[in-house]
Amino acid sequence: MTAEPLISLRGVTKTFGNGEAAFQALKGIDLDVQTGDFVAVMGPSGSGKSTMMNILGCLDTPTSGEYVFKGVHVEQLDRDQRALLRRRYLGFIFQGYNLLARTSALENVELPLLYRGEPKRTRRDTAMDALRKVGLEDWSHHTPAELSGGQQQRVAIARAIVTQPDVLLADEPTGNLDTERSLEIMRLLERFNDESGITILMVTHEPDMAAFAHTTVKFRDGLVEAVEVGRPRAGAVP
Repeated sequence: MTAEPLISLRGVTKTFGNGEAAFQALKGIDLDVQTGDFVAVMGPSGSGKSTMMNILGCLDTPTSGEYVFKGVHVEQLDRDQRALLRRRYLGFIFQGYNLLARTSALENVELPLLYRGEPKRTRRDTAMDALRKVGLEDWSHHTPAELSGGQQQRVAIARAIVTQPDVLLADEPTGNLDTERSLEIMRLLERFNDESGITILMVTHEPDMAAFAHTTVKFRDGLVEAVEVGRPRAGAVP
C-alpha cells in the first residue's frame, strides 16, 4: 500500500494582479511529494517554479486549489497558523545565503531557535551541533565576511537544519558558487537526505546539480510538464 504523500497539491493556481493586468503564474498544479524524497524543480524563468516554492514554504497562498501538508489543508490556515507551520516544519536555503553581516556564524544559526523562544544554552549547543554537521565548528565565531561563499552556504544549511525540519526548501542553493563548491554543497544535502531522511525540494537550472535528486519536476508555462523518477528516495522500501 502506498503511503500518503507528505505534500500534495491539487489544482493549485496563482494569479497576480486583476483585470487585463492579471497574470496567471500557476495554471492548475497537481503534485505529490513523498516523505524522504529529494526533488529537483526545473524550468525556464517565468515557468512558475518559484511561485510554487513560495506556496510550499507558506510565504504565499494559492488563488485556488488545495495544498495539503502532513494531512493539513494549508490553504485554509490563517497567517499566524502558516507562520507556525513554517517555523516548526520547514527549513529554507537561499541562493544569496541571507546571513546577517555583522553576526557570527553561530549566532546566525541560532536565529530560528531564538524565534522559537529556546533558552540561550540550548540555542548555543544546538547551533554548534548543526555547525559541526556541516564541518564548520571551528569557524563558529567568524562573520560572513570572513567566510568563503561555500562556507557561507554551509552556515545557511546549518541554520536551515538546526530546528530539525521535515522539509528543506532550497532556491538555487549553488547559484553563486563555482563547480567544486557546488558539488560540495550538493553532497552535503545528499547526505542529510540519505542519513536523516529530510525531504528536500530544490529549484535549480543546472542539470548536473539536479542529478543528485531522486525526482525531477519540470515546469513550463505555469504547469508541471513532466515528473521523472530516478534513484529511490531516503527510507523507501525496495
